[in-house]
Amino acid sequence: MSVSLPPKKRLKPSHTGQAVTRPKPFAQVSGSIGKGQLAVIIDDMGTSLQEARSLAAIGVPLTFSIIPGLQSFREVATFASGKSIETMIHIPMQPKGWPQHRLETNGLLVSMAESDISERLREFMRDIPQAVGANNHMGSEFTEHEDKMRPVLEALKGKGLFFIDSVTTPQSVAPRLARDLGLKSGRRQVFLDNEQNLAYIRGQLSQAVRMAQKNGGAIAICHPHPVTIQALAALLPGLHQQGITLVPASRLVR
Repeated sequence: MSVSLPPKKRLKPSHTGQAVTRPKPFAQVSGSIGKGQLAVIIDDMGTSLQEARSLAAIGVPLTFSIIPGLQSFREVATFASGKSIETMIHIPMQPKGWPQHRLETNGLLVSMAESDISERLREFMRDIPQAVGANNHMGSEFTEHEDKMRPVLEALKGKGLFFIDSVTTPQSVAPRLARDLGLKSGRRQVFLDNEQNLAYIRGQLSQAVRMAQKNGGAIAICHPHPVTIQALAALLPGLHQQGITLVPASRLVR
């Protein structure tokens, strides 16, 4: 994958006569020109209102996926609503290896009865009434069980919410089950920040851009890490030059 680097600029002297070192701009995301829509979902929101403010300041359409019960989840949801930022419920679900792998105390477990799963979904939707959809937080174990995912998707459909599969396991039953239920749904194509360094995030965003150009649309997921916010702020505003339109996640569900 080729990345075009910005030309070197001569340093200008400051008023003291010393050369001023200017920060290097990011390289552009690589990809041929082609039209496509890209939705960027920020998972794990709800810990910090400052994260939400920093992301909103980028000034492009993003989707916040908020974990119910986190320290500032209500404030983040209210802030996002005030900024016309689309919000989703980031539903904690049992991963493989649990309980060795941490899960929020309100997470959905495969040992739960269908009625308990349905009630917890209703609680989540009451907690974040602004949400227009949901996706799974972890869930590599839970999303493989049709009898457990069915009450989740039925509860969402009952309130007119969509579901996006984060694809934490290739054996997820969510896409097929959503189609069977007539629920609007989608699936994640690219994780942007499994590695928290700028070069990796830039490369993953390039992949998402190419997929959006090829297929007409793509869904990418990332997290509110400082390096991720820095990369998004530098790269997202320029994507229109490559024919990419940033859209809320709801635009890419079917």
